[in-house]
Amino acid sequence: MDNAAFEQKLAECKNALERFVYFKMPNKTDGDDVLQEALLAAYANRGLLKNAEGFKPWLFRIAANKCNDFYRTSAKLPDSLPDGETALESALQQSRYGITVTELVQEALAQLAEKDAELLRLTYIDRLAQAEIAKLFKVPVGTIKSRLHTAKQRFKAAYPYHPKVKTKKGAFKMSKLPKKLPEYSIVQSDKKPFPVKWEEMMGWFIVPKLGEKLSWGIYDLPERMRTEAYDIEVVGKAAVHGVEGVEITATEHGGGQHEGTPSNRNITRTFVVQLTDTHCRTLAQSHHEGDVKRMYTFLDGDDFSHNWGFGEDNCGNEVNIKPKGTIKRSGNEITTLNQPFLLDVVGRYTVTINGKAYDCICVIDVETYNEGVLSEQFIDANGRTILWRRYNRNDWKQDIYKQPWSKKLPNNDQLTVNGELYVHWYDCVTDYIM
Repeated sequence: MDNAAFEQKLAECKNALERFVYFKMPNKTDGDDVLQEALLAAYANRGLLKNAEGFKPWLFRIAANKCNDFYRTSAKLPDSLPDGETALESALQQSRYGITVTELVQEALAQLAEKDAELLRLTYIDRLAQAEIAKLFKVPVGTIKSRLHTAKQRFKAAYPYHPKVKTKKGAFKMSKLPKKLPEYSIVQSDKKPFPVKWEEMMGWFIVPKLGEKLSWGIYDLPERMRTEAYDIEVVGKAAVHGVEGVEITATEHGGGQHEGTPSNRNITRTFVVQLTDTHCRTLAQSHHEGDVKRMYTFLDGDDFSHNWGFGEDNCGNEVNIKPKGTIKRSGNEITTLNQPFLLDVVGRYTVTINGKAYDCICVIDVETYNEGVLSEQFIDANGRTILWRRYNRNDWKQDIYKQPWSKKLPNNDQLTVNGELYVHWYDCVTDYIM
């Protein structure tokens, strides 16, 4: 391939290549370095590519190898763990930094006898075969197998976090969400907001970890009747373009009323979502339209980002949240800084619903997903959503709904954002509080 052809092909897929590398790297600085290495390697080896039609997969393989080189050099940890060893596999967390040994794991190992800890490190971190370990310990392989079983049990007892494990395959039935939303109250507290580790998939309320599942419903105001409901479940591990996450299925029951489609449909969507130490982000989404299955990934640019992406370069929503000062609230009046992706903690509230009071922070999201849409989300200290409230700017989709929302829903709550009116439309709750 000559220089002109190389530059032309590179220009066609450079944006996708950048998204691919930045998704796999811990930060943009390292991403820039790896991207430069990949481009230099591709240019140096351009003469080896005989078929120009294979340029994109060839280029992405080079980039993937450079990403792997980065983690092998910096972390010196294995690319994967042995199948079936779920105890330590869950403790050695997958993140956008590769497989990292967390502080909790190190603390648990420190509580074990030295021989147990060393055996676990040799097996799961150094990835030595049991025959090799047997030679080091100068004992039969059978003895190593027995000691390893005992060491794993001791590690389980010492490790403070035990993940939920899915016990059976197949979809689950929708929880009995109420047909009518219970009355609730929201009272502002004079206490300072607390920081929260919020690991939910934004807008879908599920934590993308193995074993998680829940149901949630949409309730129109002022009638408070349920109009849509979803069963959502993490069904296994998945990877998109080499970026690892989990696969989530979401089955919609009687939905579509808020999108202008028939209300008796059942639709199942599939997501691949990645949870890291800092962000939760969607990698892919698929669903059927008639007999055609539509699939979108984070490399598909605006087709993906406008519908399923979030944040700058689709970094996802932040996991560790606390007030930033980008959004301020006084009663029903909200003021914001002039910047994109406005999502911030605006106060602390007590939400009483279904006979129980919840101490929550309130997170306001201003038009991060859709222009003209605001959400008010109340999250407890466990990082779970207690109540989610949707507001529309007064002129939102007026060509479809034919009138301002203040006239369509005159008795619903209203907020002003920098002087612009927003009207409460509907609420969402999950079976976490039911």
